[in-house]
Amino acid sequence: PSLFQALHQLYYDPNIENKNLAQKWLMQAQVSPQAWHFSWLLLNMDKVPEIQYFGASALHIKISRYWNDIPADQYESLKSQLFTHITRFATGSKIVLTRLCVALASLALSMMPEAWPCAVADMVRMFQAEDSNVDGRARCLALLELLTVLPEEFQTSRLPQYRKGQVRSVLAQECGSVFPLLEQLLQQQDSPGFIKQKVLKCFSSWVQLEIPLMDCENLIQAAFTSLQDPELFDTAVEAVVNAISQPDAQRYVNTLLKLIPPVLGLQEQLRQAVQSGDMETSHGICRIAVALGENHSRALLDQVEHWQSFLALVNMIMFCTGIPGHYPVNETTSSLTLTFWYTLQDDILSFEPDKQAVYQQVYRPVYFQLVDVLLHKAQFPSDEEYGFWSSDEKEQFRIYRVDISDTLMYVYEMLGAELLSSLYDKLGRLLTNTEQPSTWQHTEALLYGFQSIAETIDVNYSDVVPGLIGLIPRISISNVQLADTVMFTIGALSEWLADHPVMINNVLPLVLQALGNPELSISSVSTLKKICRECKYDLPPYAANIVAVSQEVLMKQIHKTSQCMWLMQALGFLLSALQVEEILKNLHSLITPYIQQLEKLADETPNPSNKLAIIHILGLLSNLFTTLDISHHDDDHESTEVKKLPVQQGPNPVVVVLQQVFQLIQKVLSKWLNDAQVVESVCAIFEKSVKTLLDDFAPMVPQLCEMLGQMYSTIPQASAIDLTRQLVHIFAHEPAHFPPIKALFLLVTSVTLTLFQQGPRDHPDIVDSFMQLLAQVCFSFLFIHFLFSLFLFLIQFKPIFSFLLTTGCVFIPACSAGGALGEVMHLPEQHQVWTQERVKGVGGQASRSLMDHFAEILFALNKHCFSYLSVWIKEAMQQDGFPSARVSPEQKETFSQQILSRERVNKRRVKEMVKEFTLLCRGLHGTEYTADY
Repeated sequence: PSLFQALHQLYYDPNIENKNLAQKWLMQAQVSPQAWHFSWLLLNMDKVPEIQYFGASALHIKISRYWNDIPADQYESLKSQLFTHITRFATGSKIVLTRLCVALASLALSMMPEAWPCAVADMVRMFQAEDSNVDGRARCLALLELLTVLPEEFQTSRLPQYRKGQVRSVLAQECGSVFPLLEQLLQQQDSPGFIKQKVLKCFSSWVQLEIPLMDCENLIQAAFTSLQDPELFDTAVEAVVNAISQPDAQRYVNTLLKLIPPVLGLQEQLRQAVQSGDMETSHGICRIAVALGENHSRALLDQVEHWQSFLALVNMIMFCTGIPGHYPVNETTSSLTLTFWYTLQDDILSFEPDKQAVYQQVYRPVYFQLVDVLLHKAQFPSDEEYGFWSSDEKEQFRIYRVDISDTLMYVYEMLGAELLSSLYDKLGRLLTNTEQPSTWQHTEALLYGFQSIAETIDVNYSDVVPGLIGLIPRISISNVQLADTVMFTIGALSEWLADHPVMINNVLPLVLQALGNPELSISSVSTLKKICRECKYDLPPYAANIVAVSQEVLMKQIHKTSQCMWLMQALGFLLSALQVEEILKNLHSLITPYIQQLEKLADETPNPSNKLAIIHILGLLSNLFTTLDISHHDDDHESTEVKKLPVQQGPNPVVVVLQQVFQLIQKVLSKWLNDAQVVESVCAIFEKSVKTLLDDFAPMVPQLCEMLGQMYSTIPQASAIDLTRQLVHIFAHEPAHFPPIKALFLLVTSVTLTLFQQGPRDHPDIVDSFMQLLAQVCFSFLFIHFLFSLFLFLIQFKPIFSFLLTTGCVFIPACSAGGALGEVMHLPEQHQVWTQERVKGVGGQASRSLMDHFAEILFALNKHCFSYLSVWIKEAMQQDGFPSARVSPEQKETFSQQILSRERVNKRRVKEMVKEFTLLCRGLHGTEYTADY
């Protein structure tokens, strides 16, 4: 198509395929040599803005990405043309003007300082010239646009690092040509609002170049003044925040101190905004106060003689934290302040002890006040008001409460045990005051504070927790949110209950009662699970009751699937502490209904409904077996000593149950073998049992290996490979289990390689699982004695072996390990496979998206097989046209030397070498496709 046809298609053709084709063609046109010519033609004033914009964009791309193609003697001509067009478009299309300014900015950055030493001053002078036919106000706006995009273009430019530092320094010096102009425009009485707005945006852009804060002082003060103008408010806030937040600003302490009074001077405007419900204004003022406090708290704390002014700033931020209204419906400001309190605390606690003690004396009361403010902000609104909130608002409020919880946990480091005592005293007064009954919201917030701290801080030695456990049953629970928090608080105290088992009976009835309420599903089930995990050795007296209640709620199906799984995990923990006879008895009553249901389902014709039921039952069993561990493999050594656990005798209950249901599981599999989800659920039962029982699972190994082999031979699935890998991991060191596992492994390998011959890329999940299995085999040392024969077997499948070698680094570490595996990897006939397959991919036979993976492989080869690689790669590169006909012998030699040089130990550099070489091989080096690669 012609250029204009393509542009018409891009902008006006309703067919999306035509649009995409046009865009692809135009992208190639933009980087072609002809772009220098047609760009100026497209900028003619008789063209529509869309076409003019394309022309300006093409100019920017040529200047920013292909600067080295421009002869030095054309710099001045290009600069002059750009100035002319910017002047022309000062009264034209805004988007075209901006693009032309970006192009001139890119030109200036590439030319300064040598070829254009006073670029910014020249720009200002050119646009201030009176001999132009363009209106003065339009010229002023064009100049401001150019000055605004210049620092922005610098931030995103592709200048080399050494040039970036050089240009940044020049720009910082050139602010002397910009800032007086900006100050003048802000101070002029007749300057219209839109000019002042552009001035503030321009200042915002320049301060991000790390201009010294003292040089920005006048403009910052002018920006503070602009905050009184509603039209300029948002832009002025952005300018002040950007200026205050630049990293270098903390060096200019005197200027920072000068900024505190104008910030404090905004308090009246803030109060008025809060009273009138002006959320935008209160939000903006809060951003300024937080920017000053958060970015420079250490520097300002160090100014001891100014402690009162900084404390006044802290109190202003406290007001912002406690701003009236419920987040996020009535206000969105308070969340901005939370990070400040972390920063201030860190800075106070970083002082040496004497100085820290002084600041603690000043700021501990502030932090106690903060706790009160945060707990007030965490309170739920009235039930009626909360009912009108949208689901999105409720979710934002939930996240906000989590942020408050994190802050309270952090504040504990500053306030310590006194914080818990304070919360306990308030809760006690609240619950025992009969004259003034409190709202449930107040009670819930105090409990939430306790929960926030107890979840992450060790409260085992706190003297207030016994009192809290005693208070919990006195709470009148008439609300779901309060009930949830009661549950989560009990869960957070489960470790404390393990050390004080006499108190379990105070709270366990509440948890079991809540278990029957579907609205408390998550909180009650997760709390029971925590109690069963932490307190299991003290729960046998309550076991029958817990199992009975759990069975009842499971049968009633009042909980969602995930909570049913958690509940089974809880019961697994609980049963682990009982005698084997008791475990078997409870298991029988617990799972018999499910086994009976599974037997019925196994006889039915497969359909979507019974599939879900089967997966649900298999999930319940696997989650139960995940935590049912009579050998206590996961227990803390100290706790098991304290409890003096008896050594369990006889077969493992899980193995007993698995052996009883094994035939039933096989029957289910026979009907559902082609359904990946059902197979995955079956494998999960055994995989989780193996992980939990470890050596105790041994009696099941032979029959499980046989079943896995039959499954995988019939329909290969990734979950079967994953279970095989677990068996290799746990039992490969056991000579007694070696024959069935070896037979299974060889069977899986044979079936997988046959499958791969049909096309491995059709089975990415099996590829991934099989590679992980091979990795596990490599690290199972007793397997080494048959790996040699295995790899000789693999080599017979040359395309498959080649594929395996190019998909990962699984085998590479074994090269340097020696032994049979190392010998196979170094077989003379295989070195071409190792190098050629990788370098062919780099040469263009694989997607560019895979280049990082190829670089990783070459990096690993360099690390583990360097002596071999240096020979292999040189031999491979001697072939004509390898790995691409587009690269010369000199380019191939350069790549070989780079890959084998000292930089081979730098993974990032190896990736860069591979990327550059693949672009050369594909003929893409220096094109538009390189730009974002």
